[in-house]
Amino acid sequence: MRRTFSITLAGLIISTLLGDIAAAQTQYVRYSQNGGTVSWGVIEGSTIHQLSDAPYLEGTTRTGQSVQRSSVKLEAPVDPKLVFMTAFNFRSHISGDPAEYPGLFLVPANSIVGPEDPIVRPAESTNLHYEAELVSVVGKRAENVSVEDAPEYIFGVSAGNDVSERVWQANDIQWVRAKGSRGFNAVGPVLVEGLDMSNLEIVGRHNGEQRQHGNSSDLIFTMAHMLSYISTYVTLEPGDLIWSGTMGSTQAMEPGDTYEVEVQGVGVLSNKVVQGK
Repeated sequence: MRRTFSITLAGLIISTLLGDIAAAQTQYVRYSQNGGTVSWGVIEGSTIHQLSDAPYLEGTTRTGQSVQRSSVKLEAPVDPKLVFMTAFNFRSHISGDPAEYPGLFLVPANSIVGPEDPIVRPAESTNLHYEAELVSVVGKRAENVSVEDAPEYIFGVSAGNDVSERVWQANDIQWVRAKGSRGFNAVGPVLVEGLDMSNLEIVGRHNGEQRQHGNSSDLIFTMAHMLSYISTYVTLEPGDLIWSGTMGSTQAMEPGDTYEVEVQGVGVLSNKVVQGK
């Protein structure tokens, strides 16, 4: 009898722990209906429960309204003012020794597109590449944050494709055009709170064929390090984005191609490339 009770109790404990882990990971989306107002929501199964505001803002609550996932368009699950990207941050993406400091650059916030939007290749583009990345979202105002405290300032993570025009990147003084043109930076499909951002698998697939693979544990500068470093010089606000940098090598995409970025626990971000005017 004691042994049976012990096994049952152990099973209950394990079940409870797994339930706690699952409950700690919450998925958020931004969505629109019939091209109308964009709203935030919590997604549970096939139902989206509307939120009064972004989930990382104080005072955000459920409105009591809900919609079916199948009836809405998913927008990018982010709404940043600042978008920081990181260059040469995976060992597999560099040759030689890593830099002493993170390679930072900014792109316009309106270059962000969602999981159901196309990636637009500009008319003048001749060498447009994919870059699978992990995207972290700032959860609270950050100034001079230590590396040790930085994880507390990151609300959650999503998947991103940092589309890059290599000819422009090589020839321009700054990377704003090469990395921040309209329709370049896809994010989604969801924003997830509660994942261990220090150990997440990241996979990129070009037309269904795996081309990139890495783990966030391979980052030279962790997402926490990046937030700490940036906050030394720039005040970060809730909703701002920090991108990880990409892994391995990249190749060109053509109109009609599809690129997928899958981040463990986040899901698959899939965008089709279209020709711009």
